[in-house]
Amino acid sequence: MKCLVTGGLGFLGSYVAEELIKQNHEVTILDKVSPTAKLNRKIKFIKADLLNKKKTELAVKNQDIIFHYGGLSGINESMIDPLKTAGSNIIGTIRLLDLCLKYKIKRFIFASTVYVNSEQGSFYKSSKRAAEDFIEEYKKKYNLEFTILRFGTVYGLRASKENSIDKIIDVALKKKKIIYKGNKKNIREYVNVKDAAKIALKTMNKKYANKYVQITGNKKTSVVKALKIVKKELGFNSKIVFQNKKEAGHYVNSPENLKIKKAKKINLRHSTPFNVGIREIIHNKIK
Repeated sequence: MKCLVTGGLGFLGSYVAEELIKQNHEVTILDKVSPTAKLNRKIKFIKADLLNKKKTELAVKNQDIIFHYGGLSGINESMIDPLKTAGSNIIGTIRLLDLCLKYKIKRFIFASTVYVNSEQGSFYKSSKRAAEDFIEEYKKKYNLEFTILRFGTVYGLRASKENSIDKIIDVALKKKKIIYKGNKKNIREYVNVKDAAKIALKTMNKKYANKYVQITGNKKTSVVKALKIVKKELGFNSKIVFQNKKEAGHYVNSPENLKIKKAKKINLRHSTPFNVGIREIIHNKIK
């Protein structure tokens, strides 16, 4: 299959692109930033913002499947600039949908978030929910096949600065103690980014056409337990500091049960143990 990955240099998108290459697909990446490391020679790269109509059209032309991971992905950033968020996540998505019709794309696979199930998430949630609505309408009116992936708490190497696990480890390495802004009641379903990418590719199967798929961890984990694992892997003896602050726009418990539309959950038979994923991040930071 010929696959375009928008945002293919980002956290999730880069792993999806790599997994596609491993499975012998032809891959083009469209991203507004330049590569910081040498790309796999099998990957074609086009530098452009989604709002650049000419280059985006060039990227979409002759593709079979679009993996749309481009756009703004941070809650905090969305609260700073709602207009930019709408332009990137809604208008950018609509532009791709129009091009999918023009070039008869077989499937539009969209990276959304479990935040669409929540009252939290601020303008980031709102933009993703709106994009989902547009995708649904394009299916109804133009019969454009889609799959919507709702990602939960993803962690791993190459995470953005806003990633919760990455921030915790960075602060811990600097201050020699683990500090958590939230409280002990927080619950998450952590999924390693490598596993998330593998699950994303499973949804290329025809049985996931026009479906919603939830990509989270295999089990619920309390933040207390997760932080104890981080502490153990760091080799710290100090107590974990809970600041009991509620971050604006962020949820306490994973909102997968507050479904707007029922999403099918896919689990891997052999997923990355949380402690192994944390160890990999720590070793990468201190090497």
